[in-house]
Amino acid sequence: MTDMPIDPSRIESDNAKRNPDLDADYAALGDQLDRRGISIDAIVQAVRGFKVAVPSWGVGTGGTRFARFPGPGEPRGIMEKLDDCAVIQQLGRATPSVSLHIPWDRTDPAALKEKAQGLGLTFDAMNSNTFQDHPDDPKQPLSYKYGSLSHADKAVRTQAIEHNLEVIEFGQAIGSTAITVWIGDGSNFPGQVDLARSFERYLESAKAIYRALPDDWRLFTEHKMYEPAFYSSVVQDWGTNLLIAQELGARAFCLVDLGHHAPNVNIEQIVSRLIFAEKLGGFHFNDSKYGDDDLDAGSIDPFRLFLVFNELVEAGDALSRLHPAHMIDQSHNVTDPIESLIRSADEIRRAYAQALLVDRAALRGFQDENDPLMASECLKRAFRTDVTPILAKARTLDGGAIDPIATYRASGYRNRIAEQRPAAAGSRSGIV
Repeated sequence: MTDMPIDPSRIESDNAKRNPDLDADYAALGDQLDRRGISIDAIVQAVRGFKVAVPSWGVGTGGTRFARFPGPGEPRGIMEKLDDCAVIQQLGRATPSVSLHIPWDRTDPAALKEKAQGLGLTFDAMNSNTFQDHPDDPKQPLSYKYGSLSHADKAVRTQAIEHNLEVIEFGQAIGSTAITVWIGDGSNFPGQVDLARSFERYLESAKAIYRALPDDWRLFTEHKMYEPAFYSSVVQDWGTNLLIAQELGARAFCLVDLGHHAPNVNIEQIVSRLIFAEKLGGFHFNDSKYGDDDLDAGSIDPFRLFLVFNELVEAGDALSRLHPAHMIDQSHNVTDPIESLIRSADEIRRAYAQALLVDRAALRGFQDENDPLMASECLKRAFRTDVTPILAKARTLDGGAIDPIATYRASGYRNRIAEQRPAAAGSRSGIV
C-alpha cells in the first residue's frame, strides 16, 4: 500500500484521547444489551462485516438546476476522487469500494486499478450515462434529448446500447462485476410518446445489454418516478422495474434508490416484495424531504432507514442468497463531501445495528396476537437504542477513528488539498 492520505499516527493519537470514554460507553451499552439477551460483541462483528460503496461523483460538490457552488480542493479527475474516497475508508472503515461513472471517470483501466490497489480500494458496480449528451465523445455523437434506450430512432438506441457495452468492458478491466442502468427517458407532455411502444423499445435495448453480460456479472435496473421527465418516465416505479428484471433473466435485479419514489411511499414494503420475488439487487442510499432530494442518508428520516433494514434482517437466508449491493448516492451541495459520506456510511451502519437488536421472537408473537402497540414498541425499543459505541468499536477494531469527522478536521486534509488543486469555477448547474 502507498502512503495513505491521512497519517495513521493522527488516527492513533486522536483515538488515544477518546478510548477511555468509548470503553466506558461500550461497557454500559454491553450491560444493557446483556439484560436483553444480546451479545454486544456479536453485533459489533456483524457491523464490521457490513460494507457500503461510495460513488466517485459523490466526493465533488453537487448542485441543483439553478446553481452549483464548488468547495475548496475539489477533485479534478478520477485519481483525485480515489484519494478522497480513501480518506473516507481510512477513517470510517465502512467503504472499501468505489462505484464509477462512465464517461465521467474514464481513464486508463490499468492505471486506475493500480491506484485503487495502492489505496486499499476496490470497485463496485459500474454506472452508464445516457441521460446526458457527450459532445466530446466521438462514440456518442447523437443526442439523448428525447431518450436513449427507448428512443424512437434506432440509431440512438444502438448508440446507447453500445455505450453500456463499453462500460461493461471497462468494468471488467478493473474488477467490477455489475452494471447499474438508469435512464432519464420519458415525456413531459401527454401524447409526446407512445407509452407502450417506448417501453417495448426499452426492453429490446435492455435485452441486448443483458445478453452481453459476462458470466459472473449482474445487471441492476433502477426506477425513478420523475425527473428529468415530468409527465411519464419509462421506468417509473418498482412494479415496472420488477417486470423488467423478470423479462431479462436470472442475473437482472432491481436497484432501490430511496429517493426515487412518490412522497410517503412505503419503501420497506417494496423491499419486502422484491426479496420475495428474488429480485432485490441492492440500494442507492440517500434521504429526502420533498422528492428526489439526494440528501445525506439518515439526515431526514432515520426511522424509515431503520425500517428498511428491519426488513433486510427479517429476510434472513432469503436475503443472503441475493447478495444485495449497497451504495451511497447523494449530492452534497453545502457540506464537505468527505464529511457527508463518512457520516452517511455511519448512519447506514447505525440502522443496520439497530435492526439487529429487534427481538424477532417477541415481535412475531405480538404480530400473531394482533397487538399493534406492543409490536410497534418492539421496533421502537431497538430504534431508540443508541448504538454509537458499537459503531465506534467496529471502526477502531478495523483501524479507523473513534470520531472520524473530528479526526478528519484535525488532519487538515481539506486545507492541504485545497492548496494543491485549483479552485473550481462556480455558478453552473448540474449534479457534479
